[in-house]
Amino acid sequence: MRVSDPVMVLAETRTGCEMSAVTEWAQSAYPGAPIRRPDEVAFDELPDHTLVVPVRPVWLPAVRRGERRVTLGDVLVLSNPRRPVGFAQPLIRSRRPDALRVVAGEPASIDDLRRRHERDVAQDVPFAKFVALQASLSAERAERQIVGDRYKVPRLVAEQISSSARFRTGAAKLAAELGRPADVVVNDATDKLTGFVATQSRLMSDVFSATFRRLHDRAWNVSVDLDTLNSLRTLNKSTSLVFLPSHRSYVDPLVLATVLRGHDFPPNLVLGGINLSFWPVGPIAQRAGIIFIRRKFGSDPVYKFAMRAYLAFIVEKRFNLEWYIEGGRSRTGKLRKPMLGLLNYVVEAVKQLDEADVTIVPTSIVYDQLHEIGAMAAEDAGGTKRPEGIGWLLRYAKAQRGYLGEARIRFGEPLSLRAALADAGTGPSQLDKVAFRVMDEINTATPISATSLAGFALLGASDRAYTEPEIERILEPLLDYIRRRDLPGPDPAQCRGAGLTRTLRVLGDAGVVTCFDGGSEPVWSIAANNHAIAAYYRNGALHHFVDRAIVEVAMLAVAEGAVEVTPGDVAIAEDEFGVADEALLAAAQREALRIRDLLKFEFFFPPKDEFLHRLGAELDLIAVEWRDAKPSREWTYDVLHSHTGGLLARRTLQPFFDAQLVVATRLVELGTASRDKDAILADCLGLGRQLSLQGVVRSKDSVSKDLYDAAYQLADNRGLIEGTEGADLAAAREAWLDEVEVMRGRLSRIASIEELQADVLTGVTQ
Repeated sequence: MRVSDPVMVLAETRTGCEMSAVTEWAQSAYPGAPIRRPDEVAFDELPDHTLVVPVRPVWLPAVRRGERRVTLGDVLVLSNPRRPVGFAQPLIRSRRPDALRVVAGEPASIDDLRRRHERDVAQDVPFAKFVALQASLSAERAERQIVGDRYKVPRLVAEQISSSARFRTGAAKLAAELGRPADVVVNDATDKLTGFVATQSRLMSDVFSATFRRLHDRAWNVSVDLDTLNSLRTLNKSTSLVFLPSHRSYVDPLVLATVLRGHDFPPNLVLGGINLSFWPVGPIAQRAGIIFIRRKFGSDPVYKFAMRAYLAFIVEKRFNLEWYIEGGRSRTGKLRKPMLGLLNYVVEAVKQLDEADVTIVPTSIVYDQLHEIGAMAAEDAGGTKRPEGIGWLLRYAKAQRGYLGEARIRFGEPLSLRAALADAGTGPSQLDKVAFRVMDEINTATPISATSLAGFALLGASDRAYTEPEIERILEPLLDYIRRRDLPGPDPAQCRGAGLTRTLRVLGDAGVVTCFDGGSEPVWSIAANNHAIAAYYRNGALHHFVDRAIVEVAMLAVAEGAVEVTPGDVAIAEDEFGVADEALLAAAQREALRIRDLLKFEFFFPPKDEFLHRLGAELDLIAVEWRDAKPSREWTYDVLHSHTGGLLARRTLQPFFDAQLVVATRLVELGTASRDKDAILADCLGLGRQLSLQGVVRSKDSVSKDLYDAAYQLADNRGLIEGTEGADLAAAREAWLDEVEVMRGRLSRIASIEELQADVLTGVTQ
């Protein structure tokens, strides 16, 4: 700025009181400069070197509990301390001089603004409208220096997007593809933008936080990894964050928002399903940063274009984003398959914007208890989901009044999206690899709760009641395993003695387990028909034990001679290990990879080399001498039968192979016939209940639509649904059923070994 440059103070004021405050400020900062509102200025007529200084009065609420924020009481009396009515402003200012402050945005010359207008904005957007918009955004950034980053909200979003040259060019291209007039597509896309864009306000952000945090404040104590949270806040200064949390409950976004707000993070723009936009939640939530979108919109190209444009804007302007990559709450307690649509849009935005990037933050949210598990388990067993509405919300709020334990938020390793894409390579599987990496990070960060371990013990090798000492004996080697692997486990005291009793009573109060104390000592068992609920708690930690379970099953196959060495195994052994004697180890690895393939629609596995490395680490815990020992059936048998650290395979894998048994059996019954997926899954629910009652299916929690769906996906992946031309479909289905039966037989024998070891440890003779 030169001393001789003229200055125009652009005042964003509504009342005489606000203009008076701006005038006082301008007389000190820019003596003699004219003060005008945006609609009073003919910007095209100003000299190019005129400096425009955007200025805004900022009203601040009174300090309440150490924080300036609007309360629900303010709203109920129709008062907004951030935007007081005109007649009250002089009185507020006289009583609280600190309530009104004036902030100035970054100045810009008319010449600079004109160049930006020509470069970034569609030609039919007037220069005056562009200047007013830029002045408002600049004042907004200055205002955040006072109110804090937690109030960093995007303003005038639809106007900015729809007036950009990129938007108009994209709309014209889409119009040509659809054979529609360009202006019609522009208007249609703008209308759709206006419908789902989160029109945030600081008032509604405060109201939403104050009102809906009551849905979780009394229910849980929330814990978070503060060291990682502080690192993320530092990272957020140089990059936008995209939080991708696991989805367990309706309150997940509220719990995460409370934590982030309490540590002065900018608010996330949260993408959520339109099913939750009912009155009065929808209007308030949309103004607090929730973006309600359709579950499916691939058939509406204009809607898809508008959503792409919106997400590109969010990426470009570096606002934080959040969505639930599973697409819905988990019905089983473990992560669901990732939905890739929104991630693909963000990837497209990063690729089309030079040097743009976002940091993906895999996020795990786990609860000691959830009252909504019963409803989700009923849906998973074939029940109908209740629609959301005001009545549903009131019932939900009532259920949240009781204390439910702890909610834990943990974060996986943050990922640069550009770097993750580069690591994933090119090709059609690039996005899948990035998504699976995110899911693996969520799983790694997920803490193991005492209730998870209690469910793991009670959903055991036998469907019976257990004494507390028996449960302790089951959990002791598991706690040791968690310690040796440095997993995020519970306080061991919660799984022993009085602590275990409290954990079991928590599950008992929730109706998950029952206690019979009419004999010589109390015994605990899963409550009738609540196996799916107990499994939900167990499954939240189950992924931590899958690699170990696969090692055990593969070792049993070697010990029993079920794994045969092939010339290919010899070649692999000579290449990887340098000696042909290691061919049995190569064959065992091949068997482990085959088992992994059977479970690939249930769990998220790393690439082959990393997976085998993890199996090696598991073997280090079972028998550290394995790296120097000569592989043999006898050595493997001795290790498996003498291992005192507890065997996990039966408790870990039984439900999934039981579910595969049901689906495979139903497909075999169909012969070469085909039915649609929904009909097959419905058939499987009935067949699963029958086989459970007959004792054929050993895990009652395997009667699950989600587990049958995963087994169906595996069958489809193997060509067992429709089959390929000329293939013997019936024989292929029979072969899969035989393969599943082999796996279930191994699990049964592992359970027998485990029981024998337990008898030896407790001094019981056979």
